[in-house]
Amino acid sequence: MGIKKNGLELYLHIPFCIKKCDYCDFLSGPATRSGQEAYIYALLREMKAASQSEQRLVDTVFIGGGTPSVPECDLMEQLLTGIRENFCFFPDPEVTIEANPGTLTPEKLSLYREYGINRLSIGLQSPKDGELDMLGRIHNYGQFLESYQMAREAGFSNINVDLMFAIPGQSYEGWIENLRTVAALEPEHISAYSLIVEEGTHFSKRQLDLPDEDTEYRMYEDVAAVLGEYGYHQYEISNYAKTGLECRHNEGYWQRKDYLGLGLGAASLLGKERFTNTADMQEYLQNSGSLEKIRKDREVLTREDEMAEFMFLGLRMTKGVSKSEFQEYFGTSIEKIYGVVLEKYKKQGLLIEEKDRIFLSREGIHVSNAVMADFLL
Repeated sequence: MGIKKNGLELYLHIPFCIKKCDYCDFLSGPATRSGQEAYIYALLREMKAASQSEQRLVDTVFIGGGTPSVPECDLMEQLLTGIRENFCFFPDPEVTIEANPGTLTPEKLSLYREYGINRLSIGLQSPKDGELDMLGRIHNYGQFLESYQMAREAGFSNINVDLMFAIPGQSYEGWIENLRTVAALEPEHISAYSLIVEEGTHFSKRQLDLPDEDTEYRMYEDVAAVLGEYGYHQYEISNYAKTGLECRHNEGYWQRKDYLGLGLGAASLLGKERFTNTADMQEYLQNSGSLEKIRKDREVLTREDEMAEFMFLGLRMTKGVSKSEFQEYFGTSIEKIYGVVLEKYKKQGLLIEEKDRIFLSREGIHVSNAVMADFLL
């Protein structure tokens, strides 16, 4: 079994929001100042405990949520200091923080820069106020533009903007217009996701006027071409970047690099072991310093599990998977394990093989879930 690339990725979960959006099923919610303090201190305790056993150099950090731009500067300063005190970094790490319009200030942005955050991911979802309102977002497009401008002035030269399509009442033309509006601002990276109505969200309880399947297909299919006109290339099912500005942290997930998740409900993959932190806030606050008490659903991956993950995570990237890397990791050829499945989808035109790589065709991307399910041994 080959070795994994040895850098470590860190993910920190900040579960606070001003208000939960109507489509959201993430682990998040409003919190008081004292609730935020208690949580950040708990996170620092977990960080300290975890850093004792994880001595590897970190090459990417992702601070996600919730809305990590909610906590005030003094609290974030303690958290960012804690990261630097507990972990050692490769030169030039990628450090991302997610932020929502309306929660950023010049002070927060300058603090982020001072503590080494060099990538900002802003959750816009739509540049139309009516659509933002319908999604239950707390901000309007004007506030987004203000935040975006503020970030540029603070020196951020690597910004991602999140966009959502196939939302209630949206037409194909309306979506393409949204894409062009945002691409014209020239962020370095754009993530474009279709709305998925998750059980238990406000949306799941409502009658929604959603675009039909054919429209949603066209909405997705044309993102790559439209963004291509503005100098973006698609490198993953939902992600588009200017050359050299792909999100290294996300690429690490799809390449199965080791990552350590800190905070409520955060997931980790260390070597062959996967586990997830407790999603119970009280349990987390009480026990965050005792890792064995907060780490749940521990699972040691079998060789078959690892092979399946190599395939279905790798195929999320437009460059797909490498046959020689598979051989190096698993000491056997990809054809020996997956020959039948590969042939089936190559015949259907859903998978393409070129030189050392196997990747989804444009058609394959649309039915990617069905294709990837076939790699579960």
